[in-house]
Amino acid sequence: MPFSPDPHVPLSVAPTAFRLPLQGLTVLIVDDSRFACDALRLILQRAGARLRRAESLEIARLHLGFYRPDLAIVDLGLPDGRGEDLIAELAAQGLPVLGLSGDPEGRDRALDSGATAFLEKPVASVAGLIRLIRQLVTGAGALAKEDDMPAPHGDPMALRDDLVLAADLVTTRGDPAYALGFLQSLARASRDPALEEATRKASTAFDRARLARMIEDRLSALQPID
Repeated sequence: MPFSPDPHVPLSVAPTAFRLPLQGLTVLIVDDSRFACDALRLILQRAGARLRRAESLEIARLHLGFYRPDLAIVDLGLPDGRGEDLIAELAAQGLPVLGLSGDPEGRDRALDSGATAFLEKPVASVAGLIRLIRQLVTGAGALAKEDDMPAPHGDPMALRDDLVLAADLVTTRGDPAYALGFLQSLARASRDPALEEATRKASTAFDRARLARMIEDRLSALQPID
C-alpha cells in the first residue's frame, strides 16, 4: 500500500528539484516500541527510504535471512535479549548500524558493540538524522537545502498500544529491568518527564503499582471522544 502523507509533517524534507535524500535505501528498524518506530517511519519514509521493522532479535534475524538492508537502527533494550549482540553481528558483516536508546548512557554500550553511531530517543533533529544516514550509507555530504523541522510525534494509537504493553510489563512477574527500561524509553519518546522520572526512581513493588496508576491515567487521557 502506498505511504499516505501525514498532514502534520511538512513535505519539504527534501528539495523538490532533487531526488529524495534517502531514496532507494532500505532501513531495518529493530525496536519493540511501536510509538518510537512510528516517529522514525514518518521521518525516513518521507525522505524516500524503504522501512522494515522488527520488534525483537528473533524477528530481526528472520528479516536478515531474506534481505540485506543498507542500514540498521537497533534499540539496545529488546524483549528477547540485548540489542548490543545484534549490533556486534551486523557490524562484523560491515553493515552500518545506528544504536538506539532512550537512555543517553546507552551511547558507550552501543559504540563499544560496534555501532557506527548512536541515536537518542526522541529524535532531536530531522535534518541531522537524514544527514547522518546519508553520510553513513553513501558518504554524501549535507543536503542542498537543509532547513530543519521539529521531529514528528508518533501515532497516538501506537502510544496507546505501548502504554498497554508497559502496564502489563510492570504488573507481571517478567523481567523488571526490561519492563522499566521499556517504560522509561517510552516516557522519553513521548516527552513525558513525570513518567520518566517516576520510572527512573522505581525500585519496589509499591513503586511499580504507582507506575501502573500513572499509565492508566495516560490511557484514560488518550480515550477517543465520541
